[in-house]
Amino acid sequence: MPSVSGSAPAPGKLPFVVWVLAAGTFLMGTTEFVIAGLLPEMAGDLGVSVSHAGLLITAFAIGMIIGGPTMAMATLRLPQRQTLVRALATFALGHVVAAVSGSFTVVLIARVVTALATGAFWAVGFVIVTAAAGPANSTRAVGVMMGGLTLANVVGVPIGSFAGQITGWRGPFWALAVLAALAAAFVGRFIPTTEQRTEVSVRAEVRALRQGRLWLALTAAVVIMGGVLATYTYITPLLTDRAGIPEGAVPLVLIAFGAGALGGTAVGGRLGDRRPMATTITAAAATAVLLFLLIPLSTSPAAAVALVFLMSLAGFTVNPIVTSLAVRFAGEAPTLTSALTTSAYNTGIAAGSAIAGTALSSSLGLTGPALVGAVSAALTLLPLAALAVLGTSHTTRVVAQRTTASHTRDDESVPAPAQH
Repeated sequence: MPSVSGSAPAPGKLPFVVWVLAAGTFLMGTTEFVIAGLLPEMAGDLGVSVSHAGLLITAFAIGMIIGGPTMAMATLRLPQRQTLVRALATFALGHVVAAVSGSFTVVLIARVVTALATGAFWAVGFVIVTAAAGPANSTRAVGVMMGGLTLANVVGVPIGSFAGQITGWRGPFWALAVLAALAAAFVGRFIPTTEQRTEVSVRAEVRALRQGRLWLALTAAVVIMGGVLATYTYITPLLTDRAGIPEGAVPLVLIAFGAGALGGTAVGGRLGDRRPMATTITAAAATAVLLFLLIPLSTSPAAAVALVFLMSLAGFTVNPIVTSLAVRFAGEAPTLTSALTTSAYNTGIAAGSAIAGTALSSSLGLTGPALVGAVSAALTLLPLAALAVLGTSHTTRVVAQRTTASHTRDDESVPAPAQH
């Protein structure tokens, strides 16, 4: 039975499966964020207000928070390839249903179903790439897979929004459905079949959650994402009303944010396997400082653009590292933990955006979301500092793959990834 990674990659290279799953993540990241650019047209076509149409974004986030762990457990005993194919097929079907419907309720339900499929895909995908890349490159592999999400912000979302202006909002939905169907066929063809590991059970997955270090990593994921997205959600009024940037130029700034996020994910993936705690603590501190600086310096267009790019670069450096740490801490029962990391990020997005919205309506005004983001990023230092202390005296076993050709060896016990 072949390994999930296929043939062994050359030293320093990642297995082919990592790039395949990164492509799937690109599609799912695009559908999560492209809605923001299509809301006015969707609201008009479906006969609801724009604020009511915003529930399509909230529903997806809630579906990811709750559905990710649920679907991870529901598919635990399925072969990994079968889980990925079913998730992509469900993702495609959900977009078809939304594209042909004229009912807001149906579209809302389709978004929830799509979120469930996305949660299942990410949960299994993170486990596969971590195991396939091996202990020396696991964080880098997670970074590449998460890079598909950040690339969606740079390429997928702008293209989807532009296509929606030409074809209507249903056009991007049809395109995502077709691409997901092709991805399902591609995964079914090129990712080897894996055997079910009967020794891994729901009880083992839940038992893995007893590790305190795991919850520290998840907490860091919540607060760093909450900090960055609290600011990003309301960045447009800050750019136009405070920095004086023309509305037509705002998409270019958003692309700069996406480019920073993509770069940060790559940096975190590269540095995270060698110096995870030094990298995350430095990046979180830098994110907090940059967001604080955005408050007084956002009256300058050049400074505002530069700080938006830099805060996304620093903030997204943390993500692949804490994701990889969480999966490693779970040992040989990582599927539920992998799903919980996705829930953690979406919890941060939902909570950070909600608090930032309240701050925007307060006396803080346009700088309120940046202040919320800065405080949240600074709070990330607390769980990271605790991990730096706890991680130095423990060892963590790298997760085994669910294949007959791959076994965890004694030499795969590696120092806790919290080394400096």
